[in-house]
Amino acid sequence: MQVVYEDNHIIIVNKQSGEIVQGDKTGDTPLSETVKQYIKEKYQKPGEVFLGVVHRLDRPVSGLVVFARTSKALARLNKMFAEGEVHKTYWAIVPASPEKTEDFCTLENWLVRNEKQNKSYAYDHEVPHSKRAVLKYRVIGHSDRYSLLEVQLMTGRHHQIRCQLAKAGMPIKGDLKYGAPRSNPDGSISLMAKKVEFVHPVSKLPISVEAPLPENQLWQAFHQ
Repeated sequence: MQVVYEDNHIIIVNKQSGEIVQGDKTGDTPLSETVKQYIKEKYQKPGEVFLGVVHRLDRPVSGLVVFARTSKALARLNKMFAEGEVHKTYWAIVPASPEKTEDFCTLENWLVRNEKQNKSYAYDHEVPHSKRAVLKYRVIGHSDRYSLLEVQLMTGRHHQIRCQLAKAGMPIKGDLKYGAPRSNPDGSISLMAKKVEFVHPVSKLPISVEAPLPENQLWQAFHQ
């Protein structure tokens, strides 16, 4: 586990692909429990450690996860996430796409979530049970076969980035569920929560944190 920021009220961790943020039916140890144990040992806290989960990342996605260490921070962060006051920047590796550009492109779709399949479907117009989904992206890097996208979410929907990029003909590398031709060897998909920015819920100071790139040859190639 890699802690990239911590204070008395919040802790931000760089999640590895394959980790779950919160407990689920698999019974695997979630990141939230690992963070609790870290706090308990580092600060020699007796009894149960408080830790609030304010958002999640899909299991095959890596990157920054923000946790609350106090109930005050949890309540305020929940409100900030709900009102769009926490700004997250994602990086995604997709099949080679248009030339590098400084301009952001906007994708707008209507997403329908299928609970049984744990998958979302994107439509160009509103359909029953759909929710509007908007994101912006730009191409910030190229390799021979792939492009690196910077993605900013305007809304927060189930599998939104994965679903919308696939709908636009750019399935994320390794994401079999959304049309990638083959999986990544480690089971990950090439999507990460790269940066998070917000005003601290208690101190009111600006917080800006970036995650290091995964120790992976393709990711590192974009770092050159």
